[in-house]
Amino acid sequence: MRLIFVATGDIALPSFRHLLEHGPRPLALVTQPDKPVGRKQQMMPPAIKTEALAAGIPVMQPKKIGDATEELAALDPEIVVVFAYGQILNDDTLNLASRAIINLHGSLLPKYRGAACIQAAIDAGDSDTGVTALHVVRKLDAGDLILSKSTPIAPDDTAGVLHDRLADIAAEVLAESLQKLANGTAERVPQVDEESSYIGKLERSDGKLDWSMTAEQLERRIRAYDPWPGSFTTVLEGGKEKRLKVFPPTRLSDESLALGAVKVDDGRLWVGTGEGSLELTIVQPDGGKRMASSDYLCGKAPEKFI
Repeated sequence: MRLIFVATGDIALPSFRHLLEHGPRPLALVTQPDKPVGRKQQMMPPAIKTEALAAGIPVMQPKKIGDATEELAALDPEIVVVFAYGQILNDDTLNLASRAIINLHGSLLPKYRGAACIQAAIDAGDSDTGVTALHVVRKLDAGDLILSKSTPIAPDDTAGVLHDRLADIAAEVLAESLQKLANGTAERVPQVDEESSYIGKLERSDGKLDWSMTAEQLERRIRAYDPWPGSFTTVLEGGKEKRLKVFPPTRLSDESLALGAVKVDDGRLWVGTGEGSLELTIVQPDGGKRMASSDYLCGKAPEKFI
């Protein structure tokens, strides 16, 4: 089976490695261009590019995938697999494969089409999520479904932990989907648009905590946004507003505190929310290091969370 793999995000790595080990070996990898990273803005390649080159797989990095259509068409692919690529495919690209162009998506479609599907499932308090294989159409994540596999969301799962688990599940979904496509048993189950939901891309500013939310909602939000975009708040210290990053785990408390009010007891820190209070266990002051809340409280204790 002649296959092209189109991916950028690290969630695609186990699927790519599965193809290298078990086949079909990709004819090429299409991934996003290298990007500047860090204060020095050093150009860094996607991790999947590094692995592809090490395995002797040709790599293409067009600014827009449509720019590489002729080169990709010359490879005469039967299957194109897309996973966390980061671009919408144009009509020419959608017609590249003679058999199918499929996408792997980190949710149980039609729920959570779009970008931040892993964070959305945790944030909403869902009991499970999964990976779906689907046929690609022009409309985002709206193609006919091939198959899906689910996994429970544990009470302490962060987006980072769930991301890695879904990455492994995706390799299983891909292998089964390719087998079904090869033997002609792949299903095409239309999605019910009325049951769909769309989740956009998260920005760093989305991590600002809103203490008017309930403690339960905030506990989920902090896990959902770890490691990206992260959670932060503003604290009042000595009459000055300062930024403070907040990390999981946090703990729920039924104790009633005023909104944003602080309770400190024996090195423990609670904050009043819209309903209940939330104990913070790991924080990072602006310009400082990540630390236990007990160490943070050795300095000037916060007067209020804003």
